Amino acid sequence: MRADARRNHERLLAEARAAFAEHGTDASLEDVARRAGVGIGTLYRHFPSRDALMNAVFQEALAALLQRSRELAGAEEPCRALVEWLRALVTHAGEYRGLARALMSASYDETSALSQCSVPLRAAGERLLDRAREAGTVRDDVSIGDLMQLTNAIALAAEQSPEDENLADRLLTLTLRGLKR
Repeated sequence: MRADARRNHERLLAEARAAFAEHGTDASLEDVARRAGVGIGTLYRHFPSRDALMNAVFQEALAALLQRSRELAGAEEPCRALVEWLRALVTHAGEYRGLARALMSASYDETSALSQCSVPLRAAGERLLDRAREAGTVRDDVSIGDLMQLTNAIALAAEQSPEDENLADRLLTLTLRGLKR
């Protein structure tokens, strides 16, 4: 990538992060481009869709979630490790208004650019879930797909009630009680 193209790319990402934080993932892409000092065509050359831009914005958080799953992989209490990682997922999905809904949709659409976030997260969660199953602390019929949908649903519910800062944690705790044997 040429130096000017790289600068445009970085400015677009910075402005998209700011716009998503301020207005949610439905923020105007035209506004993102304008704030980055480029035209909408430049934005679409770098990011051919909203999902592609969201995927790029969330790569840093994705890397942190994947790193956290690796750190938890050898934990003495596999069920506790899984729960801790699921809490991190809920926190991530709640960082930007609209992200939980977008991630829920992407989990069923392998062609979505956001599936590039979902697929490695699913694999990381599956490893933690397998360890918890092997330890006999999580029911065999629990799937990582269901757990990820639940975490996104919890983040979405919390997004609808921002005044209740503890809602996501309460809902996750309640949900996870049903996982155990």
